[in-house]
Amino acid sequence: MTAQLPLALDLRPRQQLDDWVAGPNAAVLAAAHAVVAGRERQLYVSGTPGCGRSHLLLGICDAAERAGVPVGYLPLAETATLGVALLEGMEQLDLLAVDDVQAIAGQADWELGLFHLYNRARAAGTRLVFAAAAGPAALPLGLADLRTRLAWGLSFQLLPLDDPGRLDFLQREAQRRGLHLSADAAQYILHRCPRDLPSLRATLERLDRAALAERRRLSLSFVRAQLRRAAP
Repeated sequence: MTAQLPLALDLRPRQQLDDWVAGPNAAVLAAAHAVVAGRERQLYVSGTPGCGRSHLLLGICDAAERAGVPVGYLPLAETATLGVALLEGMEQLDLLAVDDVQAIAGQADWELGLFHLYNRARAAGTRLVFAAAAGPAALPLGLADLRTRLAWGLSFQLLPLDDPGRLDFLQREAQRRGLHLSADAAQYILHRCPRDLPSLRATLERLDRAALAERRRLSLSFVRAQLRRAAP
């Protein structure tokens, strides 16, 4: 997305806003589209691991990039070890998504670096999107001014998906892989597997590999047999 980011990020599968299941978070999705369109300048989302924060940020970047907007995605949990100099010049982007802000909490050099980047980006008109495990007030930041900046603009806590949302998630994930997953098969997975989104995605990945190896469809009978085979 930008030459300043590690090459490994370019190897990630594209995450799109159309694939992000909003469920009870329809207002968050509307805000994401508003950022892409330039109607909002800042968005902050928080939530527990596996709630879809990173997918949302990557989807925003993808949508903006498809519209010709220079974007950057900065996952602090992965890049903080590279040094704070990584932040230099990022205000030149039109949209910057900063993920896992909690990863640099308590690191004075990173907090100060992110604070200065924020100020430069605001002055330059860069749209800013942040995501973290908790809201700004709950992050263990030592720099109060950074906490204040993060609290500007729209802020949402992502709510967990209900069962219809999880079913929608499974079927969209299957479709993204070029697979058809019936509602019955999706229900079977949901009732017999861990229900957090990373676990559901991992289960679908295993089923995808098995279906490819055996040249089978993800029918209810196939899914039932595979999950029974994998049960301890």
